[in-house]
Amino acid sequence: MAARPLVTRQPNERLQTLIQEAACSNAGLARRVNMVGAERGFDLRYDKTSVARWLRGQQPRGRAPGIIAEALGRKLGRTVTIDEIGMANGKNLASGVGLQFAPTVTGAIEQVCELWRSDVGRRDLLAGSAVAASALVEPSRDWLITGADPQVARTAGARVGMPDVEAVRAMTAALVDLDHRFGSGHVRPVLVHYLNSVVSGLLSGAYREAVGRELFGAVARLTELAGYMAVDTGQPGLAQRYYIQALRLAQAAGDRAYGGYVLAASMSHLAAQLGNPREIAQLARAAQEGARAG
Repeated sequence: MAARPLVTRQPNERLQTLIQEAACSNAGLARRVNMVGAERGFDLRYDKTSVARWLRGQQPRGRAPGIIAEALGRKLGRTVTIDEIGMANGKNLASGVGLQFAPTVTGAIEQVCELWRSDVGRRDLLAGSAVAASALVEPSRDWLITGADPQVARTAGARVGMPDVEAVRAMTAALVDLDHRFGSGHVRPVLVHYLNSVVSGLLSGAYREAVGRELFGAVARLTELAGYMAVDTGQPGLAQRYYIQALRLAQAAGDRAYGGYVLAASMSHLAAQLGNPREIAQLARAAQEGARAG
């Protein structure tokens, strides 16, 4: 039997540079990654040896790259993308990013922030993605059967108040106006950068229950707008991911009416583009039932 060829890994110089910039030891980064993972419901047990393997070019599995980026970003005080840490490949980016309706609020924040990071960090991988037919109706079922989120308030992170929510709403109105005047091709990159660099920090901040509900509602509308602009620029597969996350954010806001709008208008439009009348009918029915339940 012929010997299996050895796979040569390249050292991850991007990650090394960021660790040095953050003045963080390997053990310190491992602790931070485990802490961020715990916040998101993952039992991670990385240590300094794990980090050493990453530096040698090993790619951690699952959602770990996004968690590593988040941990370094917190230490540096800025947003860090998966691409910046040298872990942006097709396996951990393009496949399922943004296609799940998260069962928890913490998971919803993680999911939508991962989508924004991926969109900014490696637009080419997501921009060419096709609409996933199976993910047209499944999120609507999840939305229908999932009970209201009992609590969205957070105590960790920078304080977020109603002026921050109003800023998101004002930015949304401004971007809608710019889109009407100049087109989505000019405006969408600005919108996605704002989501990734500013809004992700707000969702991960500390806010009271009432403020949190208003924040999720405002971010749902801005996320849906990003999906609409993706359709307008010929990226329906990317739009689908934004619509699913807008639906989940509307759930966290307690806004069943807006969730119904996302299903009946935005996601049904994608089904129509695919020529799937059955999916269109299912989405419309889910929107009606959801609105009545709300």
